Amino acid sequence: MKKIDVTLAMVVNGDKILLGHKKKSFGKGFFNGFGGKLEAGESIEQAMVRELREESGLEALRYEKAAFLEFDVVFKGERALLVCHVYLVTEFNGEPIETDEMRPEWFDLGSIPYDKMFPDDKYWLPLVLDGKKVDGFFHFDEDLNVLDYKIEVVKEVI
Repeated sequence: MKKIDVTLAMVVNGDKILLGHKKKSFGKGFFNGFGGKLEAGESIEQAMVRELREESGLEALRYEKAAFLEFDVVFKGERALLVCHVYLVTEFNGEPIETDEMRPEWFDLGSIPYDKMFPDDKYWLPLVLDGKKVDGFFHFDEDLNVLDYKIEVVKEVI
């Protein structure tokens, strides 16, 4: 099984969260945070900052690693292990802009559209938004249904 490191930036401003409506590729049609694969020579943190800028126009100023999630999923036609490094971004420069990949939209923290997001988000995102650090594993079928999962609240995210 191929292992792919990916990043995910969850942008929070007060009582709002910024999600992007994915316009193409993996996850098309879902709301999600901003992120993607690493480019050659990039650290995970550098990739998160770049992906956030490319997909939303925002420059991350203050952020912390909030979750380490592994997804056993069918990705581009073959089973893969996506290793997702989730950052909570709480300070940024700029205004969100629509890009080729994402259409950003602010949501109240009390009305996050979990029914229009990846099905795993409802399990771990509330914990992260509550200030907890999370390690998790999710096993998906070909239709992105969660078959099995494990979540653990931890002191530090690797």
